Amino acid sequence: MKIAFGALPFFLAVAASAQTPQASMSNEWDVRKTLASITTHAERLAPFLEQVQPENWAAGGAPGGYVTQAKSSRSLLQTIIASSQGLNRDPEKLSEELELLFHIRTLESMLGSLSEGIRKYKNPAMADLLNSAVAENAGNRDRLQDYILELAKAKEQEFHVADQEAQRCRQSLSRDRAAPGKREPK
Repeated sequence: MKIAFGALPFFLAVAASAQTPQASMSNEWDVRKTLASITTHAERLAPFLEQVQPENWAAGGAPGGYVTQAKSSRSLLQTIIASSQGLNRDPEKLSEELELLFHIRTLESMLGSLSEGIRKYKNPAMADLLNSAVAENAGNRDRLQDYILELAKAKEQEFHVADQEAQRCRQSLSRDRAAPGKREPK
């Protein structure tokens, strides 16, 4: 019985910290809006990537690596769409948020390289369009990154509060066990 009452403050502290809004934490509506914007941007970028056909650049001396980059970029774009849609339902999954950010950063890097191939072997204006399209998502990416940092700090704080309370409960239980002559009533 004492253990149950001893654990009560722990659960109350954890519940209170989970329900207390963080001062710097983005609200859920803004996060969902950012994730929806990332999805929309990726969906708009997909048809443009389908038009990029580096297989046809071989006559101009283009390396075969551009073919691999184009395929990987298309695949990664679909991963970003699926991830951002899934996170829109539950945006507090820190590891999945990080994965999405890493995918976005990787795609930006790949598209930068692919853009150079487009510029050299296809059409400089098309490369500029691709670069502009990628740059459109910078604000969303930065907001996502800020949210991830806020979420990580909030999760650390929750863990710290839970750990402190667990330590306090352990100390309380050890004192109760160490005190001679104290017995629980039956």
